Amino acid sequence: MAGSLQDQLLQAGLADTAKAKRLAKDKRKQANVARRGGHDPAEETREAARQALANKAERDRELNEARNAEASRKAINAQIRQLVESHKLPRGKGDVGFNFTDGTKVKKLYVTSMDQKQLAAGNIAIVKQGDQYEMLPRPIADKIAERDAARVIICSEAGATGLSSEEQDWYKDYEIPDDLMW
Repeated sequence: MAGSLQDQLLQAGLADTAKAKRLAKDKRKQANVARRGGHDPAEETREAARQALANKAERDRELNEARNAEASRKAINAQIRQLVESHKLPRGKGDVGFNFTDGTKVKKLYVTSMDQKQLAAGNIAIVKQGDQYEMLPRPIADKIAERDAARVIICSEAGATGLSSEEQDWYKDYEIPDDLMW
């Protein structure tokens, strides 16, 4: 059993001599083609391995970025939730309906008359927490807006679009009462 594996298989009768010669001839042809073509099959496999490692590293980097972005988003949501829970104003039993827009929808929040005045003045802002709305002091709402501006709804008149001087002159004779409710 000192011979090669091929010799051992031939002696055991598990391989055919014609097939063994054909395989050896094919192997020599591939080696000749590789030498003439100037490329080494071993070098090709090394290059393929390097490319596979580079692809894997790029894929891992993208997955890590996605995980980091998700963790960052969760941390920001936790910070916002904590700010809302610790600074929300008590709503009590409001008797005045305060209408505000959330995106394209008009929502209604029942508040006291004092809260309504502060909301209109911009001292209080409304923050969306899940599917509920909470009232917060304006400085806290600004902190939340730094983290996620889409959750803060500021209802002050300062945010409304101003009228041009011509429009102001046109409507100067028509005073709008402060206690108008629609």
